[in-house]
Amino acid sequence: MLPEVPICTPPLPSGIFNGVKLVVETPEETLFSHRGANVTLPCRYHYEPALASPRPVRIKWWKLSENGVPEQDVLVAIGLRQRTFGDYRGRVRLRQDRAREVSLEIRDLRLEDYGRYRCEVIDGLEDESGLVELELRGVVFPYQHPQGRYKFNFHEAQQACEEQDAVVASFEQLFRAWEEGLDWCNAGWLQDASVQYPVTQARRPCGGLGLAPGVRSYGPRHRRLHRYDVFCFAVALRGQVYYLEHPEKLTLAEAREACREDGAQIAKVGQLFAAWKFRGLDRCDAGWLADGSARYPVAHPRSNCGALEPGVRSFGFPDPHSRQYGVYCYRPR
Repeated sequence: MLPEVPICTPPLPSGIFNGVKLVVETPEETLFSHRGANVTLPCRYHYEPALASPRPVRIKWWKLSENGVPEQDVLVAIGLRQRTFGDYRGRVRLRQDRAREVSLEIRDLRLEDYGRYRCEVIDGLEDESGLVELELRGVVFPYQHPQGRYKFNFHEAQQACEEQDAVVASFEQLFRAWEEGLDWCNAGWLQDASVQYPVTQARRPCGGLGLAPGVRSYGPRHRRLHRYDVFCFAVALRGQVYYLEHPEKLTLAEAREACREDGAQIAKVGQLFAAWKFRGLDRCDAGWLADGSARYPVAHPRSNCGALEPGVRSFGFPDPHSRQYGVYCYRPR
């Protein structure tokens, strides 16, 4: 008698069990929104072939780790029971408007909400997932310490951006800004603690004439010991930035008080950049800002109004007692 030969069954492809494949669908394109808005991250699942009757599944949403920020649980759900975590409590819920829809709705978006989210569907021992990338519409701007160039370590750079209603920019945000024409020779911190700078026109004091345009990198630097400028990222505003019409020029202290008397507050640098970028704020008058700098936004370049390209012009950090400037105020909605 011939020996019995075992029959080897090839393993089923990933996601297939009992002849049924679990499929999770999420959008390939990046979703864009703005701070304060509500957004839905789409996620649906189905089976191939289709099942005649529904099966109970567990849903998990989490935000992936990025640039040194650890992974964050956002929501888990089984049936009608949902649990949310951390800063997402009270701001997220599972949308199940259609059969097998498990989209995530986030309300009142914050600066730190942008990034990559994973939607995972768990059916018994099997699970499949998909990615959704969320980006906030914003503007990248270089920022220096009031005392001059290259004064921030990484932690001080984070605080400086936060004080200007912004966050430290990611490489992707800086790269997109470079594609849109940002050109700046001073190196600045990015969110991953690398130091880089964008160059659209090669020149000798900015890396040399032999290098092609691009985002130049110093690589990762020591977060505490090394000091540079910083690239901040500010998102579109819900409120209004405006130049306060005042009969005379103001000191910095008088500028703060004038905004308060107008039912507003003195604007921050990130707010001025966002108003210039997304609201088309255009004014040739230099005005005080909250950090003690004096700047003005130009959306439509013209003679006697600075350089020939749009941008936010800076007078640096003048003597706070001088009366040479007006003030930009910010009124939240």
